[in-house]
Amino acid sequence: MANLQLDEPEPEAADDGVWLTCIECGETFAPFEGIRYTCDECGGLLEVRYADLPTFEDFDSAAIADSVWRYDAALPFEAGVSLPEGGTPLHEVPRLEADMGVDRLRVKHEGMNPTGSFKDRGMTVGVRVAEEIGVDRLACASTGNTSAALSAYGARAGIETLVLLPAGKVAAGKVAQASLHGARILEVDGNFDRCLDIVQNLADRGEAYLLNSLNPFRLEGQKTIGLEILEQFHAEEGAYPDRIVLPVGNAGNTAALYKAFRELVESGALDESDVPKLTGVQAEGSAPMVEAIEKGWEDTKRWEDVETIATAIRIGNPVNAPKALPGIRETGGTAVAVSDEQITAAQRDLASEGVGVEPASAASVAGLRKLRREGVVEADEQVVCLTTGHLLKDPDAAAEAGSDPEPVPDDTDAVLEHLAE
Repeated sequence: MANLQLDEPEPEAADDGVWLTCIECGETFAPFEGIRYTCDECGGLLEVRYADLPTFEDFDSAAIADSVWRYDAALPFEAGVSLPEGGTPLHEVPRLEADMGVDRLRVKHEGMNPTGSFKDRGMTVGVRVAEEIGVDRLACASTGNTSAALSAYGARAGIETLVLLPAGKVAAGKVAQASLHGARILEVDGNFDRCLDIVQNLADRGEAYLLNSLNPFRLEGQKTIGLEILEQFHAEEGAYPDRIVLPVGNAGNTAALYKAFRELVESGALDESDVPKLTGVQAEGSAPMVEAIEKGWEDTKRWEDVETIATAIRIGNPVNAPKALPGIRETGGTAVAVSDEQITAAQRDLASEGVGVEPASAASVAGLRKLRREGVVEADEQVVCLTTGHLLKDPDAAAEAGSDPEPVPDDTDAVLEHLAE
């Protein structure tokens, strides 16, 4: 079982108060000496640890407002390779809130990051680490958003970037981003999980620096989503949210938000009773995390065949499950699977409030609706739904979910007649 306690003493391996710890066996490693993604001793996942954990007051003096780097006190560096990223809006959605029947509903729209998804938060930190280590090639497997973000940040840093995509399974908008930013794009005859297998092999052979969420530094950037939600919600609502509902693919965000909350509790900045319930949502055709939660497993079992309209979460082997499953359980949350039809309906619901997201993002709203209907989420709860990518990431899905154009003659009277009909 994963050990996620943060009370360990600073080891000799630490560099300026930063080190890596294996969550399985507890072995510690220097953070920037050599390249490692998992434990040398047991193969377990690594987590970035700090000698000094910040409170909210430490964020007030950060150099860059409305940015990931506002939270530099909780990160391994003071600044990174930045476009910049972070500072995304926390939307009000009053009609959807009333329809859901919850006390308060806000939507954290990560699609407003520079490349249109939350992945930018991880890349600003991850590519900075790549610079520190001195690598000459970056690589990732991707369902689309990771490739877009890594390509942009790799271009910003001037480092060659390689992305592996499942052939025919990535939305056009995301492929276009990677292409324009100059990445080498390899389309693999297999699903995302096979792409990740290959890119891990390349990384193990020293051919590239891996920046999928297996890399613990990427999750450090992503944990700022949780820090922003707490600060924004508390400033505007006078309390912390009871629950955060988020889409789950590789489970990096679930793990990252849980780490943010653990660090704040350990520093004394957040009462354990104020930690929001982390609630994961997956598509029915790709739901290994839901299966693990329902069956009480400590890890997921790989789904070889996955399919859903929500391409960004079409993942059958979530590598961060050992970190994310305790996050769901220890915060009193849960996980739920929703159909593609429910996802599309939620995408339309968000669009009706002016919030445009890709299908995977809408899974959070679809999951909240299902859990509310089943009575798992109660009427007095204050909830934040995380939406992870912009609607233009998948323009074909947006067009399919939206209204059809109506042909009219090139005459004003004819247009008025058509409108009257």
